[in-house]
Amino acid sequence: MKTDKHLTIQQGLTSTTPIPTQIISNEEFSPIPQTGHQDRVDSEIETQSTKLANRLGMDRRTFLKTTGGMAVALLAMNRVFGKFFDVLTVEAAEPDAFLAHRGENFFIFDVQTHYVSSTFATPGWRESLLALRKRANDMGLNAALAHDSKTMADLSWENFVKEVFLDSETSLALISTPPGPYPWTAVVPPKEMTHIRDEINRVTDSQRMLAHGLVMPQLGKVDLDFMDQQHEVFQVDAWKCYTGAAPKGFTHGWWLHDEQIAYPMLEKAQKLGVPTICIHKGLPLGSVADYNHPKDTLQAAKDFPQLNFLLYHAGFLGVDRINLEKARNGDVPWTSEFCRMKRKQPGLKNIYMEIGSTFAQLVITEPKACAHLFGQLLVAFGEDHILWGTDSIWYGTPQWQIEAFRRFHIPDELQERHSYPPLTPDVKAKIFGLTAARIFHVDVQATRHDLPKDYLSRIKMAYHEESPLPSHHAYGWVTG
Repeated sequence: MKTDKHLTIQQGLTSTTPIPTQIISNEEFSPIPQTGHQDRVDSEIETQSTKLANRLGMDRRTFLKTTGGMAVALLAMNRVFGKFFDVLTVEAAEPDAFLAHRGENFFIFDVQTHYVSSTFATPGWRESLLALRKRANDMGLNAALAHDSKTMADLSWENFVKEVFLDSETSLALISTPPGPYPWTAVVPPKEMTHIRDEINRVTDSQRMLAHGLVMPQLGKVDLDFMDQQHEVFQVDAWKCYTGAAPKGFTHGWWLHDEQIAYPMLEKAQKLGVPTICIHKGLPLGSVADYNHPKDTLQAAKDFPQLNFLLYHAGFLGVDRINLEKARNGDVPWTSEFCRMKRKQPGLKNIYMEIGSTFAQLVITEPKACAHLFGQLLVAFGEDHILWGTDSIWYGTPQWQIEAFRRFHIPDELQERHSYPPLTPDVKAKIFGLTAARIFHVDVQATRHDLPKDYLSRIKMAYHEESPLPSHHAYGWVTG
């Protein structure tokens, strides 16, 4: 988290556009100012939305919160960047056309989400959510609500629920945290992450959430003992680590292939039966940027074939540190290099590339670079080794990212020139959630069948009956 000054900036960052038109930070990099292309997208959205709002007899701000507003934003990006999004002009004025053209619904499992305090919540909807919970309790939809205090104390995570589950198509989510001086004093420590998971699963009467544990192997036995506690008491679903972030008292990061520092932690994870290691790779943290490079993952994955290595941010260096022209031409710093390294070891099947923040940054800044990134990931790792993550709620509701990726494609010219596979609906289905479901042993068919019965699905139906509009609120910070 930033200082109070930054929190004020975060709280005030409410966009009028359904897709952000400048980079928002997830607190792990310094966002660049709005680019010239993004400014043009902004102007296009303003011009076209004003015309359509007048024609439809509504104010522009309200129009931009409808499906027509999303279509206008995607059309504006196509006009400025080239046709990277499958969207028709008619969708801007016809909601039925929008729903028909967007295609099938996907099972969406977001493996990188973050919690922000309820003090950021938009005024007004809290009372509505409390009323919906009361209605659900009165109707006997969920017995777990009977003992709640019926106050905001029950909803310390309510903004997360609204943004991730009510205002988006997300079905399951994994909650994470930035690092801290020690694992137990992180921004959101494992005790709180698992509490949030358990509370959401309790009141929804279903498994909607999973939670990370946090490891800092430089602490040695202290870290290994805390892993035991996280497993036995908190029952964490995976481990999160930051190779570039040192615990208090250490001056630099560590490598995942370090046999003295990292391997005891990996052996412990394997022994405890929690075999999924989620590693921050890319978006350099710490005093020595290189520790965030993904290159050390290859040897560790080879030495621990029973573990799953999920590389968060897909190793991407970050828009704030790259040459945009080189990225447009296919040199996506760190990720492109790592893809080349991985292609030399095709037998490695336990490395997965997660796209949280990376997609959000690239798709609104340089869609062509985003297309190169997906093409290279598909070639090097395969369609069943790329994972959906949004780093929300730093970016607000994940729905704008879901809609952008649903419509995003790699242009034919890039496919032909670089032998990139296409982003077909089947490929997107794997990325959106089927692969993560396999890693975390989620029965997708059973979950799809059960979700409409659970409390959250019912409250979502009631929520939408009251004609809500998304807040377009973001919680990261921007450069003015």
